[in-house]
Amino acid sequence: MALDPAPLSVLFIGGTGTISASSVRLAVASGMTVHVLNRGNNSAARDLPDEVVWLTGDVTDDASLAAALGDRHFDAVVNFLSYDAPGAQRMVDTFTGRTGHYLHISTASLYGKPVLKWPITESTQLHNRFVKYSRDKLDAEHVLFDAFAEKGFPVTIIRPSHTYDDHNPPLPGGWTVIDQMTRGEEVVVPGDGTSLWTLTHAEDFALGLVGLLGNTRAIGEAFHITGDDVFTWDQIYTIIADALGVEAKLVHVPSELISAAAPDWFWSELIIGDLSHSAVFDNSKIRSFVPSFRPSLTFNRAAVRMMAWRAANPELTKVDASTDEVLKRLVKGYHLALDAFTSLAPSK
Repeated sequence: MALDPAPLSVLFIGGTGTISASSVRLAVASGMTVHVLNRGNNSAARDLPDEVVWLTGDVTDDASLAAALGDRHFDAVVNFLSYDAPGAQRMVDTFTGRTGHYLHISTASLYGKPVLKWPITESTQLHNRFVKYSRDKLDAEHVLFDAFAEKGFPVTIIRPSHTYDDHNPPLPGGWTVIDQMTRGEEVVVPGDGTSLWTLTHAEDFALGLVGLLGNTRAIGEAFHITGDDVFTWDQIYTIIADALGVEAKLVHVPSELISAAAPDWFWSELIIGDLSHSAVFDNSKIRSFVPSFRPSLTFNRAAVRMMAWRAANPELTKVDASTDEVLKRLVKGYHLALDAFTSLAPSK
């Protein structure tokens, strides 16, 4: 009589964030033995299953990481907290011989911008001259693929695109923008609102990621995992306004002017180097490895869920004063520029 195989043992480094929490929940629901390693700031742990085994350690500190891991070995390790080449090399050194499958969470923002051929595939050129975060992630990929080529380190690269969940709206400015909408204010849309953008709910992303765990065919490969929802930015803002039951009052500000008016705003660099460019993805590769990968949560339905979560959690969706100030400044700049250009128009 054949014995049932032991459940897959998985370590998530980081497991309470926007992308990772849904993957942890699905891995547990799939019968895996799930460990989550982070620094112990587990305010989000209330949303994760009781079956999770918590390991407390700092992934950036060798001694802390070693103490947290002890002599444990894992069938798969998923690292959401590796951002550059030195960090990637430390993970190679740490997990060589400790796991049969190491999955590095990279980013789809490292595909070359502007994209010259559609749709984006895993073979699209990799470069992002605008965003340092993306360049650092690409350096990390090079280290990991070199380790695979030179000594068989069992790495798979995962490139999420713009991934959100019910707690994190996919808008530059987040809940602050949504609060402005509810107050009937004008809100800033980067560019002219017509570029195409792909949105992925974290629950759909998890289908692809968890489906790859322990799949030895995926070693040495890179995958992007995105939804099939593609909208213009005007549509994204309008769908959220509809879910709120308000009118979307949109003003369009060129990306370079956003950067000029708010150079220190977190979103400025991402708007210039990523969000202002159309991004449509071909998910054929992840589907060929994970046939069950079928994103099903449309943004229209997700927006309704998101607003219900906001209503139930007002203390977690408060306005960020600095973001509110930046966005109001951009709206003011829009009207000043509009008045200035209008004054240049020839008299009738």
